[in-house]
Amino acid sequence: MHPLAARALTTAQLKGAQYADVRICHSVEQSLSVKNGRVDGLTHTESLGFGVRVLVDGTWGFAASREMTAAEADRVAALAISIARASALTGGRNTRVRLGPPVTSRGVYVTPIQIDPFAISTEEKLDLLLRADAAMAREPRVHVRHGSLHFSREHKTFASTEGADIEQTIYEAGGGIIATAISDDDVQRRSYPNGNERQQGTAGWEYILAMDLPGHAERIAAEAAQLLTAAECPRNIVTTVILGGSQLALQIHESVGHPAELDRVFGTEADYAGGSFLTLNKLGRYRFGSEVVNLTADSLRPTGLGTYGWDDEGVPATSTPLVRHGLFVGYLMSRETAYQMDLPSNGCMRAEGWSRLPLVRMGNVSLEPGEWTLADLIADTDEGLFLETNRSWSIDDRRYNFQFGTEIGYEIKGGKLGRMLKNCTYTGTTPAFWRSCDAVCNADHWVMYGTPNCGKGQPVQVMHTGHGASPARFRNVRVGVLE
Repeated sequence: MHPLAARALTTAQLKGAQYADVRICHSVEQSLSVKNGRVDGLTHTESLGFGVRVLVDGTWGFAASREMTAAEADRVAALAISIARASALTGGRNTRVRLGPPVTSRGVYVTPIQIDPFAISTEEKLDLLLRADAAMAREPRVHVRHGSLHFSREHKTFASTEGADIEQTIYEAGGGIIATAISDDDVQRRSYPNGNERQQGTAGWEYILAMDLPGHAERIAAEAAQLLTAAECPRNIVTTVILGGSQLALQIHESVGHPAELDRVFGTEADYAGGSFLTLNKLGRYRFGSEVVNLTADSLRPTGLGTYGWDDEGVPATSTPLVRHGLFVGYLMSRETAYQMDLPSNGCMRAEGWSRLPLVRMGNVSLEPGEWTLADLIADTDEGLFLETNRSWSIDDRRYNFQFGTEIGYEIKGGKLGRMLKNCTYTGTTPAFWRSCDAVCNADHWVMYGTPNCGKGQPVQVMHTGHGASPARFRNVRVGVLE
């Protein structure tokens, strides 16, 4: 066990903790960006510190520090104890935390990578972005070109008084490009390979090479320019919609992942993140979607931003069904919330760095592939819209009513893609929308998308989540509502 972790745990126990854990985190991040042919940003940051979480008489206490000394370990552990005892004054016995069976995980996990992104020179990374920028510049109507890359490596040590002792090194690589076209009366943009120019995964430099940003740049710029003169999305009609994978990934994040977080259901994160319409009485009996809708939460799939060896309570990575053949069957849980359901935790507790308490967070929440090819799905659709790449979103704090906008759309007429459409929006309620899904594309179209900007908690924590999806069809969707 790391000497500082052992010291903090010993001090916590001597001062009365019934349970304690320590997380030591050393993170390194690098970001690069290019705008209109010039280097726009270059940052390199490091952070090192530790946090001590204790349970005293059924109440949590937490304290953290960047000073990595034995004396500081003693001070922080004692402070966490004091905070727990002070917090106990605000609640009754029925609010006391229980964690269930001990978690005694031991081991080492490292993200599988082929090429260490931190071994690639800054010059090579910028050259890739500048080549993509030059390709976008061939389209004269694109006035703003932007590209970025982001890399991170986090080494985490976790130890607890129950005997857990684990080490993890998590690598991430991501980036993208965005082209903004401008005319006298309109502004339109196109992003690749995901909305807001950010596709990210737990992987190395090979992940960036596979994106081929320079190879897609000219197409993205051309589409942005074409959108300036494209037809407007039809206004306030009900029609069939096929969502592309990247748009569906955000739909999953907002309308599936967040409402399945069990702390939201219990109301312990309602102040910032809101509640959930998936109340306890719905588990195992609520018709969430159609028969073809199968949604899974996991922390195992390659390149997922929610892929790891153990969560920040030391619970091993797992896979949990959330929706099976349309029936709602599972939540995202911590040890504390799982105990209240008489279930084992499925390892969904994560914290942003060493200075924050872990919260119930999504790992990877994915729509399982179906049986259709995209070509066959379009051919099977007599009339509708194909919508792709998120531009805007809005959803209520129970994750029930939503509206999304996409960067681009296409008419579907007689089983064929027709004219390009701009300013596309669609709206609905979560259960009605997922119940209207009648077809999902197969594994050949399935991609693990990344959402690196999910906020939750106060102080707010930004977490990275993964969402696997392939295009899917939804019937009777209202589109073109701009209010």
